[in-house]
Amino acid sequence: MNTTTVVRTERVPRTGEYEQLAHMASAGKLLLRVVIGALILFHGVSKIKNGLGPIPGLLTQHGLPAELAYLCYAGEVVAPLMLIVGVWTRLAALIVVVNMATAVALVHMPQILTVNEQGGWALELQAMYLFGALAVMLLGAGRYSAGGALGRWN
Repeated sequence: MNTTTVVRTERVPRTGEYEQLAHMASAGKLLLRVVIGALILFHGVSKIKNGLGPIPGLLTQHGLPAELAYLCYAGEVVAPLMLIVGVWTRLAALIVVVNMATAVALVHMPQILTVNEQGGWALELQAMYLFGALAVMLLGAGRYSAGGALGRWN
């Protein structure tokens, strides 16, 4: 009879280490959602101060109603504030993703395969916002949020 013994070589974390890892993961989620929310909020504050600018015209050029431009306030003011506070975080992140995808489709499509003067992708900022918000949507808010790690608002 041949018996094989399997030996585990990886170290199993102790109970306290799990707690520390959970705190670090939640701190990372907090940092990501606050930075994404704050940076997009700057765009929203600008639109509150200066109006929607060319956005209604862009929408009508693409056969969409100009009134849809007011959804920018949801994507650039309301949703970022929800991200920062950590309330309905996944929904807020989804709104930001849709907002950024719409901005790319309406404004930045001609730049999709171009590079900027520094050699970077011309849409790297828009991509960072879009995929950062997508990451928040997938990860959730974490424990450092108004809704809590598993709160009903996250």
